Amino acid sequence: MALWFECKIRYDRMQENGAVKKVNEPYLVDALSFTEAESRMIEEMKPFISGDFSISAVKKTKISEIFFDESGDKYYMVKYNIITLDEKSGVEKKVAVFTMVQAADFDAALANFRDGMKGTLADYEIASITETQVMDVFPINLSAPAGGEG
Repeated sequence: MALWFECKIRYDRMQENGAVKKVNEPYLVDALSFTEAESRMIEEMKPFISGDFSISAVKKTKISEIFFDESGDKYYMVKYNIITLDEKSGVEKKVAVFTMVQAADFDAALANFRDGMKGTLADYEIASITETQVMDVFPINLSAPAGGEG
């Protein structure tokens, strides 16, 4: 299971009018520790940012899964509740789960989430779907050769 960290990158971005603006953008990275998350973010961002940049924050998220859709340019957080029944007391219990969905818009996010949940045996209900500020997501590349090259 992936462990997702949100890393905020602070850098100077050139605006369309030529002005330079300091921005602080969130990204998600799959890593085993805070140190690895920071290191991976630096490596992922080096080719895209000219000049100085820094990691301004790293925090662990509660995201359990990400459903990718390359045609989407936004990321939506879906909070849903898994519904279980306590056999002893007969009381219905809800456990909140968070999933990130890549999509072009809200309707596509809902469709991509439902598609990703096909085959799920547990009963669930969607509690919320919200657009996030996440700029990009960097999963671990399992096809890269050992030693970090590739």
